Amino acid sequence: MLKSVVGCCKVYISESRNRIALESIERASTLFPLAPIINKFEDVAYNRVGYTLVSEMGVSGPSHLANAVLAMAKAAFDTIDFDVHSGTHPRLGVVDHICFHPLLDASLDQAATTARCLATDMGSNLQVPTYLYGAAHEEGRTLDSIRRVFGYFKPNSSENQWIGGLKSDSLPLKPDRGPSQVTSAKGVAVIGATNWVDNYNIPLLSSDINAVRRIAKRVSGRGGGLPSVQAMALAHAEGVIEVACNLLDPNKVGGERVQEEVESIAREEGISVERGYYTDFSQDQIISSYFKLFQNKI
Repeated sequence: MLKSVVGCCKVYISESRNRIALESIERASTLFPLAPIINKFEDVAYNRVGYTLVSEMGVSGPSHLANAVLAMAKAAFDTIDFDVHSGTHPRLGVVDHICFHPLLDASLDQAATTARCLATDMGSNLQVPTYLYGAAHEEGRTLDSIRRVFGYFKPNSSENQWIGGLKSDSLPLKPDRGPSQVTSAKGVAVIGATNWVDNYNIPLLSSDINAVRRIAKRVSGRGGGLPSVQAMALAHAEGVIEVACNLLDPNKVGGERVQEEVESIAREEGISVERGYYTDFSQDQIISSYFKLFQNKI
């Protein structure tokens, strides 16, 4: 049987419109068949793609999972120029965010070790300033604290758009791995290890970004709303703005609860709300898909 010490890695790359780049990234992952891509989520408006990979989680040192993600990151840097990127989702780099999650009998410490190994390789081999968060960071720094230092949540072009790379080659925060200077063509990478996080997006039928930002703020734990929920308003299509949510403890506050809260607050603003959606499979679906992929090989 396959071992039950299994880890999951979610990789978010700032591209969804360049098919050649995406094909190159996915081709790189196939060099590591023991760490397959289980899910892919693309969003053209955000110009962002998310990949979910799963593999056996090692106790120490490099793993199939880390090696696969490193190969994908190299392919991304080789084919994507951050200077010409644009989209309605914030980002800090070509390979914007990577997070490891333990599944089944794997531990958070194992996920953190894998994250740190990858960060070292990203920093030294790919020469990308790399920041650690969650269990991978010695003080448990949070993802949003890093992003706030960089002004991640403030559009750099208009009310709704992020265009081009970072505007300075100096960094406001010392990297945990890699060079202390950043190139605008690559940006920086943020790598972490946490327990499971769900991403749940809710479309609102409105063009009033300020009204939807008020709703997002009231929903988020930071704004006094639902605990363990992070939310931001992002333009998504003509006449549609999404409340994009990170559910940091989905067993306590899940998508249904967030949907109810957004609908309730949106009624006060006179805004219609559509049904939200998850951007990835559930933990159980991911585990099932992974084992099903290998069931004929064992």
